[in-house]
Amino acid sequence: MAHRGATANALSARFGDPARTADGDFRDWLRAAEGEPALHTEVTLERPRAALTRNDSPDLPFRQSFNAYRGCEHGCIYCFARPTHAFHGLSPGLDFESRLFAKPDGPALLRAEFARARYRPEVLAMGTNTDPYQPIEARFRITRAVLELCLEVGHPVAITTKSDRCLGDLDLLAPLAREGLVMVMISVTTLEPRLARAMEPRAAAPHRRLAAIAALAEAGVPVFVSASPMIPALNDHELEAIFARAHAAGASGGTAMPIRLPFEVAPLFEAWLRHHVPTRADRVLRAIRAMRGGRLNDPRFGHRLRAHGAWGDLLAQRLARARRRHGWAETRPPLRTDRFRRPAADPRQGVLF
Repeated sequence: MAHRGATANALSARFGDPARTADGDFRDWLRAAEGEPALHTEVTLERPRAALTRNDSPDLPFRQSFNAYRGCEHGCIYCFARPTHAFHGLSPGLDFESRLFAKPDGPALLRAEFARARYRPEVLAMGTNTDPYQPIEARFRITRAVLELCLEVGHPVAITTKSDRCLGDLDLLAPLAREGLVMVMISVTTLEPRLARAMEPRAAAPHRRLAAIAALAEAGVPVFVSASPMIPALNDHELEAIFARAHAAGASGGTAMPIRLPFEVAPLFEAWLRHHVPTRADRVLRAIRAMRGGRLNDPRFGHRLRAHGAWGDLLAQRLARARRRHGWAETRPPLRTDRFRRPAADPRQGVLF
């Protein structure tokens, strides 16, 4: 039974033709849930001119990232990246989960970027927008190709995922770790299988993510847990339990961030709440507004990744206490940049020195 996360496929009014008809709606989700023909995943090959995305946000701990895919088949209803599909005239709802874009030229473009004389190595973040180990990675292997490049040239890389598919790349992650060049963040949002299935329908089950933490730690790969997003009155009571299970599995640290509901994510999330947890929906939405100054989202720098008000203060206290309990530092050790060896722009070209 192929579940999806969003319960609708409404188009954004911010971009494109507002008169365009959506190609799916709530009935599509119901058909899949009832065992009728499911919504099929379509993948479009994207040919970008550049591979790196750079940012100067004071909220983010990285300055450059690479996203192998646009859209994400995991279908997490809370995903803050959903509105990016509106840029393409597609719905942040079901389109985001089923009409995906892959960048097979990405690794070659990264190589060319690394080869430039002015390039200076700094951590390459992957999984900052959509998951680098979502199911289509098994077909395209773009993430693996990037890891091969990073191992070849000694470039640091940080990965965030909620998939145990990363274990298929242990043969690359382990040697990268021995050089101090990699860390992996596994997102564990809930330990409750039923909630995970509804909220993150095509992501790995919670026990598989914990098993991935254990396997990475055993292989010597620095691995951390992200109990994110924390959603008041829905999964926030699980913070300490998630950290305890991750610590027992071998995680070296943990973090937690509050839910963000930018643009079209807010109505999608509210529709999901009213369908899956109708008795708690109003309570959850009131709590989110209370921590966001009366709104469902606060996009301001310095505010969007932090919760405010009484709930935000309590979350910060609980997070600090849980870290102390497990001997975890607030910050993660830096990855090395001194191992970098500038490659040839074309891998067929030899290197003289």
